[in-house]
Amino acid sequence: MSVTRVPTAKIALSTASVYPERTPDAFELASRLGYDGVEIMVGADPVSQDIDVLERLSDHYQLPILAVHAPCLLVTQRVWGKDPWAKLQRAQRAAERVGAKTVVVHPPFRWQRDYAREFEIGLARMRDETDVVFAVENMFPLKARGNEVVPYSPDWNPVDYDFPQVTLDLSHTAVSGSDAMEMFTKLGDRLAHLHLADGLGIANKDEHLVPGRGNQPCAPILERLAGNGYDGLVVLEINTRKAAGRSERMDDLNEALAFARRHLAAPAKAKTARSTGTAGANG
Repeated sequence: MSVTRVPTAKIALSTASVYPERTPDAFELASRLGYDGVEIMVGADPVSQDIDVLERLSDHYQLPILAVHAPCLLVTQRVWGKDPWAKLQRAQRAAERVGAKTVVVHPPFRWQRDYAREFEIGLARMRDETDVVFAVENMFPLKARGNEVVPYSPDWNPVDYDFPQVTLDLSHTAVSGSDAMEMFTKLGDRLAHLHLADGLGIANKDEHLVPGRGNQPCAPILERLAGNGYDGLVVLEINTRKAAGRSERMDDLNEALAFARRHLAAPAKAKTARSTGTAGANG
């Protein structure tokens, strides 16, 4: 008797994916469309910063908060204060309280010198104090007048550093011109979190396209994850700000979810086809 592996990875919606709608709208849309949960992008929206309100939204929509994205962007430098360690500690406490598995964090900016100097050691110390995973996200360099500027320290790319958990963002791999499949392979078991989006590789433009609309290996990576029994999170972090309205935004979010589910199930379908002798029946 053949046993088919059922994909175990949960698919979450980043609250950033509904902008310019707000955090409560992300819960509503994720619930309506059948996402497994949400990732909270802590940002300018006061609701995203308020754990009491987030817990009420989670209870109301019966939708778990599966990850917390710490406020690491330039535009969120003052959210939850200005001390970067205090931000991470607050993100950790928020994740513990809502039952989220992961805190997503960016590499430090170069001008955050003390923070950057202690980043690896400090994260290791925090990991010893909690079951929450701190997954460092790949970013990208900027290009100016033919030169490449790296605003992060130790680097925009955490793959070659000693971070035990990493977030792979497939829009950022497009901007950086990276080989996403090579990064994925190098990471191995260190890949704890996937930001699923697409991109065309336009310089300095972080597109966050619906997967399948760019040139990143979104489908092969999902299929490899399913085949490997990946049990981390797949988070749709796409840009819908140009959607003409709620209906078009829902279409994009639904298309993204369908893409993720289809390719996460592909290895299981292939095994079933082989076991029944139907592989290749449709060409």
